[in-house]
Amino acid sequence: MTHPADLPLPEAAAALRAGTLTSRDLTQAVLDRIAARNPQLHAFTHIAADALEQADCADALLRAGDPGPFCGLPVAVKDLIDVACQPATSGSRVLAGRIAETDAPAVARLRAQGAVLIGKVATYEFAMVGPDLSLPDPPARNPWNTAHITGGSSSGSAAAVAGGLVRMAIGTDTGGSIRSPSAYCGCVGLKPSYDRVSRAGAFPLSASLDHTGPLAATVEEAALALDAMSEGDWRPASARIGQPVNGLTIGFARNWFADDPQASPALIRALDAAASTLSLLGAQIRLVTLPDYAPYEAAASVILHAEALEEHRALIRDHAGAYGRPTLQCLAFGAAIDAEDVARARQAQTRLTAEMLAAMAGCDLILTATTLTPALPFAAFDGEKAVWTPMRTIAFNLTGQPALSLPAGFENGLPLGLQLIGRPGDEDLICAAGHAFERATDHSVQRPPA
Repeated sequence: MTHPADLPLPEAAAALRAGTLTSRDLTQAVLDRIAARNPQLHAFTHIAADALEQADCADALLRAGDPGPFCGLPVAVKDLIDVACQPATSGSRVLAGRIAETDAPAVARLRAQGAVLIGKVATYEFAMVGPDLSLPDPPARNPWNTAHITGGSSSGSAAAVAGGLVRMAIGTDTGGSIRSPSAYCGCVGLKPSYDRVSRAGAFPLSASLDHTGPLAATVEEAALALDAMSEGDWRPASARIGQPVNGLTIGFARNWFADDPQASPALIRALDAAASTLSLLGAQIRLVTLPDYAPYEAAASVILHAEALEEHRALIRDHAGAYGRPTLQCLAFGAAIDAEDVARARQAQTRLTAEMLAAMAGCDLILTATTLTPALPFAAFDGEKAVWTPMRTIAFNLTGQPALSLPAGFENGLPLGLQLIGRPGDEDLICAAGHAFERATDHSVQRPPA
């Protein structure tokens, strides 16, 4: 019999509506799973004291017969995002003791549907750099091998989902912070189109690049979660789940990883195999050459560091000693950036976005890598020198396009991820293709050792 905590969200929702499962029993099963596994994974930093009370309220809504789509389902929230009456420290001593007064809009939408907001999960300090062992909360660990990082900054979100603690967690993504932890931990991360999900109530890193979205165990669960959090008139991300990919043209951007010496040979093989699988499923695969990645990374870096410093100026003035050293070093980059630098980066953003969309001409979506290697060991971060993990993510924060990361294989027991990118508003296309690939392979059904 499937453990309640392992039930996919659609199955759990159906059981809740049928009365064969209660939210209290499901929530208790999740709490028990957290108690058993979190001491090794350090994914959760706070468990809601009223989790079972929330579940009882959800059960009452279910009995009343008019539940929302997420009614009774446990959800974790990155500690960068406000959940009323729960800690909101952004993983930093600077905000120690802060308790959120209200829900962030994305959280409020889930709460209104009866979701159980079971607790907060770890983040790199202010969503910047990590892992930082000097901070009060230990960094989340990769469920596949706890000697390795999860990636950041939605580190706890990925560890919680991949480790089987919850089926879905909310994260944020400014340069890849939903997608890279998903790739490293072997779960699904969906960065939506810019402004599809409200960024309010999340501590800003860079408002021009920030996105809020779900990490989940499967593509379908990520799509349903995004639909539940979305605001405005968007096509449902789940609208084409289960439909064949016949007729889709997928541009295979092999140049973005295969030509890079940092790319793992196993990753190259995994992405080539993914393109072949999608072709066998009926998609037309077209080799495309995307514009050079470096200018996207450079422009986004200028915008990110300039906006981050402005957001933190007052806090640095009053609480500099409370920041972790890696975070202060990251913020210091912003001091070397002036208004002209930012203006040039904004001009580049407009040009580069147009170039990216032009490169997609004739294609419905793009297939490329999420990260170029599996997760690094914690030992790589022991020294004073900054360590950068090679990714292919921040370009789509700059362009605002939706991007989906999902498992594509393994190297030495650690997950590898692929990325599917669409035009703004095309979450339904990338989720349809991702779901089809997921169903045709066994990457997503494999789970780390308990």
